[in-house]
Amino acid sequence: MTSGRDITTITTLKAFVFSAAAMVLSTWGGQTLAQDLEPVGPMPYDIPVDWIEPFARQGYSWGGNSGVHVESKDRIIVLQRGETELPDPIPPEYTNFPGSMGWNVIQGQGRTWQNVMYVINSEGDVLEVWDHWDYLFAGTDGPGPHRLRVSPYDPERRIWVVDETNHVIYVFSQDGQELLMTLGEKGVSGDDENHFGLPQDVAFLPDGTVLVADGLENARVVILGPEGDYLSEFGSRGGEPGQFASVHGLAMGPEHDVYVVDRNNMNIQVFRQTNRDSNDPYPRYELKMRVTGPNFPLDIIVSEDYFWVTDIRPPKIMQFDLQGNHVYTWLLPGEGPTAWLEMHSFSVDADGNVYGTDNQYARPQKLVPREGADPRHLIQPQYVPR
Repeated sequence: MTSGRDITTITTLKAFVFSAAAMVLSTWGGQTLAQDLEPVGPMPYDIPVDWIEPFARQGYSWGGNSGVHVESKDRIIVLQRGETELPDPIPPEYTNFPGSMGWNVIQGQGRTWQNVMYVINSEGDVLEVWDHWDYLFAGTDGPGPHRLRVSPYDPERRIWVVDETNHVIYVFSQDGQELLMTLGEKGVSGDDENHFGLPQDVAFLPDGTVLVADGLENARVVILGPEGDYLSEFGSRGGEPGQFASVHGLAMGPEHDVYVVDRNNMNIQVFRQTNRDSNDPYPRYELKMRVTGPNFPLDIIVSEDYFWVTDIRPPKIMQFDLQGNHVYTWLLPGEGPTAWLEMHSFSVDADGNVYGTDNQYARPQKLVPREGADPRHLIQPQYVPR
């Protein structure tokens, strides 16, 4: 397999110890910066209890909700890894989500492949259930669909669903009625130009280029043309700067920088495009920065000034500036009616409400900015490079 350009390390952020008050030694432009992973402060959001009404039929509940995309307050598309069949009789501690019974559905307990994609609004009303696509995931022996994205540059607003276990990426019409494209070969993994190995995510460039986080089996970022044709790739397996253990998430930032969430190496790596002003048709990247501190990062949102990372052990949100400095961390509730085990994916609407999906306790939840919260710590919508 021919890879893209070798990765050159420009700057590295190395953590020696991680805790609420860990010290991090950083090199940036030859200067040394001592960084403290404080402050850890109060959550700047309220979480409405029972915001969304479950729609599963009797005897079933939410499955692991793995992806979410906010088109508008009136149209929020959610991806879940099937539903969960409840025990009979249902335990008295069950409320309306499997986590209330202490179940972690990512392990497959009670999983059934039904109601994998659905559409809601900001009030928690279920508008559509796309159960006509459930057959794509039926029989999957594993967690299945991992992430759902929409390109901000696509006038058709097509929906990209990354099916981890089946090694493919599906592209649906915005209304969910048509399957327009399948990338990869279902059920067949590989590391060549036509296959993926447990892919995790996608991100988009203004010219239609697609970056694929490929992913767990393959530790690389694959670069595709607008129609899914292979262009190049970067990254390799390892723990050194520019290498990956698991490419779990992707996001674009200012200057067309690519933010890569390496879950198993517990870092965020930022790559810059080196040939934006050349006639080279294939984007090429080199490492700009490596940020350590997250314990088990899952998803990322990058704004014009900051980036936010969902993290677990314990479930929390970590905020950094674009120079890699830690700004703020707040914990998600781990118990009670609004408990989280992990926020696997998150998206923001125009009013600043955050919609997060729990892949383990199994359900979506809405976070509403708390009155008097410091606006600097509120998660902003994903930056769209132009």
